[in-house]
Amino acid sequence: MNLHFSPKKIPSEIKNFVLSQYFGDGLRITFGVVFPSLVLAQFGLLKIGISLSLGAVCTSIADTPGPITHRRNAMFLTMVLVTIISLLTSLCSGSIYLLGALIVVLSFIFSMFYVYGTRATSMGVAALLVMIIGIDDIRPVNEILFYSLYIFLGGFWYSLLSLSIYQIMPYRLARLSLAESVMEIAGFMRIKAGFYKENMDYDENYKKLIEAQITVNEKLDAVREQLFKNQKIVQENSQEGRLLLVIFVDMVDLYEQIMSTFFNYQKLHKQFDHTGILIDFENILNLLAEQMEYISISLKDGSKPEINLLLNRKLQTLKFSIDTLSKQNDEPSNKETFSVIGLQALKNIEFNIENILLRIKKINGYFKEKEQAKLSRNDLKTTAFTNSQVYDLDTFLENLNLKSENFRHALRVSGMMLIGFIIAQSTQLLHSNWILLTIMVIMKPAYSLTKERNLDRLIGTIGGAFIGMIILNYVTDNRLLFAILLVCMLGTYSFQRKTYLISVVFMTPFILILFEFLGMGSRALLIERVYDTAIGGVLAFIGSYVLLPNWEHEKLKKTLIEMLEANLAYYHQVSQMYFGENYQRIPYKIVRKEVFVRSANLASSFQRMFSEPKHKQISINEVHKFSVLNHLLSSYVATLALYSREHFEELSDFENLQDIAQNTENLLKEGIKIIEKSAFISKENIQILKHKNNQEQSEENMIIIPEQFMNIQKVAYDICKISERIKL
Repeated sequence: MNLHFSPKKIPSEIKNFVLSQYFGDGLRITFGVVFPSLVLAQFGLLKIGISLSLGAVCTSIADTPGPITHRRNAMFLTMVLVTIISLLTSLCSGSIYLLGALIVVLSFIFSMFYVYGTRATSMGVAALLVMIIGIDDIRPVNEILFYSLYIFLGGFWYSLLSLSIYQIMPYRLARLSLAESVMEIAGFMRIKAGFYKENMDYDENYKKLIEAQITVNEKLDAVREQLFKNQKIVQENSQEGRLLLVIFVDMVDLYEQIMSTFFNYQKLHKQFDHTGILIDFENILNLLAEQMEYISISLKDGSKPEINLLLNRKLQTLKFSIDTLSKQNDEPSNKETFSVIGLQALKNIEFNIENILLRIKKINGYFKEKEQAKLSRNDLKTTAFTNSQVYDLDTFLENLNLKSENFRHALRVSGMMLIGFIIAQSTQLLHSNWILLTIMVIMKPAYSLTKERNLDRLIGTIGGAFIGMIILNYVTDNRLLFAILLVCMLGTYSFQRKTYLISVVFMTPFILILFEFLGMGSRALLIERVYDTAIGGVLAFIGSYVLLPNWEHEKLKKTLIEMLEANLAYYHQVSQMYFGENYQRIPYKIVRKEVFVRSANLASSFQRMFSEPKHKQISINEVHKFSVLNHLLSSYVATLALYSREHFEELSDFENLQDIAQNTENLLKEGIKIIEKSAFISKENIQILKHKNNQEQSEENMIIIPEQFMNIQKVAYDICKISERIKL
């Protein structure tokens, strides 16, 4: 997520994408799908080749990033599933009533696969895809078994291809996944750097920051899946596996350092804008983000990142500037131009930047062969950081009620699919199954996601149809047309998990050119494609809006409570480090990870609510403020954690802060009760305690630690107050 684009960076952006996991997936899927048809076409067996390719496409849908055992099991189960569904669809194709019943039943069952997570959902999509494609394909009885067999063989071919690539490059996917997470963390740092700009729009930048948290957390979760559930990496003592693990662990710690906030940005600008020093902070943070981008690229292409020598000089200049301001402030004529707390905040931000640079240098060192040889196996208990998905019938049955959003989603999908099928059968369109296909790919459990997919599908189809028309009108050479077909396929499969709109733009000309090769292309086909997409999109929109819709405000209470509970656990773990408890690595990292996850969930919920109709955006401004306050809370807590670990030997006695720490925890607990609408809210306890300075503490500790505890207490108080205004 790089927010600083320039013409010079365009080639590097292209290189970055070509080396990415998305492009690698696109190449693998394109080859896996094209190869059977291309080979069998040479022997006049194109029809069989297309059936094999269909099996490969369906199996590739379940081949999503993750541990190789999960991918292998999902692909083999999908092969069996699509084979059975293709057989059932072919057997029912002679009767419109049987087909209608089959569509309703299968649409409901496979839409319920959402209860089992993303990979199971992909398997359900593959099953529905093979069903929809087979609806209008009526075959003689003697061909039905062979058709299903070809689909199975196509899936088997793709599975072998994917597993073979993994055997050749077992660490490649993990490296690419880690590289993507590093790039997103670099983008997060660039947004943080934006807070030091003059005349910054704080609300807008906080919104960007909270949105970036969603992506960062998704990427970090993907890496955890790739690394911690990969037996080859976790159990085998390979140099490559150790390298990826230590880089990931350090990157998560680095992300926490970037999150930390030592002072109120508005106060900093008010005091220091005229000095120009905040611009220096912004510049150096952007340079550090650039260094992280180099690490990401090195993970992708195998190069060794180099540290920009300008960083050390800029850091020294920054230190000198802060010292100069401190000296000026000590002069009698300039007494108290800057507050002591403000100057101390600058010193601590600079110190944090210095630590970020040291950690980046440490990570860069891992790329040297001598350093890699010294790496020891990480003793982190990886199972504590991953979640296991249970695939049992009880989970399915427990969700068969109207309280379950997955059940309501399944009812919507099956209902709209039936209506779409009736409309398709009532028209004279040749490819009416495109209506069902559109409904299937657009409809999501959340209204906002359906709305977004709908727009992407419609805009992408119209844009792609226009491009396809130009290609078919002006390109007559079949070899060139085939090359364009391959490029469109590659674009479709490369962007399908990255940017759906672009994927659809590539998909439409790909389909039109394919039909041209099959002798079925015409201008009418292009128009029909747009019509079917529009009909399917309208049905999907109506279904998500009218038929048992899921609105974000209905599940907001749970999201807000989980966020507060995570921050409460995080704060308790960190604050106790100042009152005698030792730092415990595993418990600390677990509660920290939970804060990252809950923050991303809250940000996602806010984004989805923002896309819903205005009258459904209940307390939208208050929820946004709540999100910002919780981000501030976790940032201040991260600062306390970092300070404790980095100055453990220097820490003084902070027993006099225990009352404030306890009051902060009480405030967070009261905030939870307020959201729960509990009858046990103690409003008289919602207050801010004052701190009495302890003169025995060192000057630095006396300033920064109490200030952070007071900041957290104030934020916890504000959370209570904003929670009272949220209507649920």
